[in-house]
Amino acid sequence: MGSKVICELCPTECELDNYQVGGCRTRINKDGVLYSLVYGKPCAVAIDPIEKKPFFHFLPATKAFSIATAGCVLDCKFCQNWQISQAKPEDVDVHDLPPEQVVRNAYSYGCRSITYTYTEPAVFYEYMYDTAVLAKRYGIKNTMHTCGYMTKKPLKELARYMDAADVDLKAFTEEFYSRICGGRLKPVLDSLVSLKESGVWLEITNLVIPTLNDDLGKIKEMCGWIAKNLGTDVPIHFSRFHPNYKLKNLPPTPIETLMSVRKTALDAGLKYVYVGNARSDAENTYCPKCKKLLIEREIYFIKQNNIINGGCGFCRAKIAGVWG
Repeated sequence: MGSKVICELCPTECELDNYQVGGCRTRINKDGVLYSLVYGKPCAVAIDPIEKKPFFHFLPATKAFSIATAGCVLDCKFCQNWQISQAKPEDVDVHDLPPEQVVRNAYSYGCRSITYTYTEPAVFYEYMYDTAVLAKRYGIKNTMHTCGYMTKKPLKELARYMDAADVDLKAFTEEFYSRICGGRLKPVLDSLVSLKESGVWLEITNLVIPTLNDDLGKIKEMCGWIAKNLGTDVPIHFSRFHPNYKLKNLPPTPIETLMSVRKTALDAGLKYVYVGNARSDAENTYCPKCKKLLIEREIYFIKQNNIINGGCGFCRAKIAGVWG
């Protein structure tokens, strides 16, 4: 017995023989049925500021109950959490935390949201989905930090219960995705459009890596695509690269490069452009109309917030986001 099964969760679409495990290391074919190896078994559990995800336009200064399991659908050579994202479930310490307990813990610790993060939440899709459905019933928001490497049908179903997503748009070339991440760009772009169409609050993170994806021409092209397909209100976070995992030979991103990238994005019409992993006033939110300081941040902490009823506290212009 036991026929081959094609996993349709991510665009890799692994074809698995009986008792074969997928490339993400978290799904197994048992007699023609796919099973999760990580359901209810997170290897990372923490309470974080929502700004750490990073979400800058979603319930600022609130706490997020954050969970992750082992595994990932990609193999990014610069991964900051490679110890768990590239690990097998049996090789990491795990917590016994079913969806009911996740929601109970989030509620008891005063967290306004649950964030599926650290690794790629697609690999614990069923666990995330069941938790999200339950959280929704209790008025707790659901957010995820994802690489966006998911097929359309499961993503659409998940989006019914997801309030916000921060998507890693790692570069704007297929060559980068293939050589550095072991994936493809097009499915990520499709996921971004799908999330936007589903009404999920969307933010984007781009890790700027010297010599690999810091070409200003490609940055301009990427920002133009965002403006056209997602709108100019979508916040984008340009993060500073630090040597890690398989890219320890490259230097940290120069601050000057980050500021040039930010200017390129602003010139392309994007209204909310941030710089992460580097201390500067580019982590603050400014009104796109009157240019006044709205939210002042210091790392992950809010020092002042001048957004009132979803608008600028000075000129009353509407500020895109989820503020209440």
